[in-house]
Amino acid sequence: MPLTLHFYLLGYISPASPIYCTWWTAFEYTSFVSSAFLLAAISVQRHMLIFNGPFLKKPWMRTLLHDLPLILCLIYPVLFYLFAIILYPCDGTQWDYTNNGCGFADCYFAFDKVLGTFDMLVNSATPVIIDITANVILIVRVARQKRRLQQSVAWRQQRRMILQLFCLSGLFFVAWMPGVIIMLVQMLYDPMFLLEIQMDYLFDLIDVEYVFLPWVSLAFFPELNKWMKKVFSCRLAINQVGTSRQQQLDSKPVRVVNHSAMN
Repeated sequence: MPLTLHFYLLGYISPASPIYCTWWTAFEYTSFVSSAFLLAAISVQRHMLIFNGPFLKKPWMRTLLHDLPLILCLIYPVLFYLFAIILYPCDGTQWDYTNNGCGFADCYFAFDKVLGTFDMLVNSATPVIIDITANVILIVRVARQKRRLQQSVAWRQQRRMILQLFCLSGLFFVAWMPGVIIMLVQMLYDPMFLLEIQMDYLFDLIDVEYVFLPWVSLAFFPELNKWMKKVFSCRLAINQVGTSRQQQLDSKPVRVVNHSAMN
C-alpha cells in the first residue's frame, strides 16, 4: 500500500529500476498469498473448533491441525516467490514504469506459462475458493445445528463469528478474483485480453482489502472498539485539561511593578 500511494503521488515509478520492481511485486504477492492461505486455513479450522473441539485439546493434535498449517501458510509463500520472482533469471526489460506495480510484469508470468498458471490456480484462486466454500458450508452446518438443538445464545455468538469470516472472505474475493481470472485467460489464450481494464482498474482493486480491512475489524471486534474509544477519550480529556489551564493562565491579569516608585 505505501508503494502504491508513492506511485500515485508521483504518477510514475521511482526509482525506475528492475530491482525495485522485483522486490515490490515479490512483497505484494507474498503478502496476499500469505493472507489468503491464512484466511483459508482459519476458515477450515473453524469447523474443528465448533464441531470437533475436543480433538484440539490434545497438544499433539493442536500442533498438527492448528499450529503447523498456520506456520506453513507463512513459510510457503516466502519460499515460492523467493525462487519465482527474486531468484528467477531475468534481464528486467519487461517492467512498465508508467503503471502501478510496474505492470506486475514478472518474468515467470511472461516466459513460464506452467509456473504462471500454477501460481494463479494454486496460490491465488485455490485459497479464495476454499475460503468461500468453507464459510458457506459452515453457515449451513451451524444453521442445521441451531435448528436441531435450539441454542439461541450460542447461535448469536457463532453468527458474529460467521459474519467476520464472510466479510473478510468477501474482501479477498472482490479484490483478487477478477484479476486472477483475467490473468489466466491472458496466459492461456490471449495476452491482450482486457489489458487496459486490468491496468487501469483491476490492479487498483487489489488495494480494496487494505482500505476496508480496518473497518471490518472495527465493526466485528467489540473489544478493539472499546479499547480505541478508551484511548481516544483519555487523550481528549488530557487535551481539554491542558486547554483549560492555558486559558486560565491567559486570563489572569499581569501585575506590572514600577521599580522607580519603589526606589
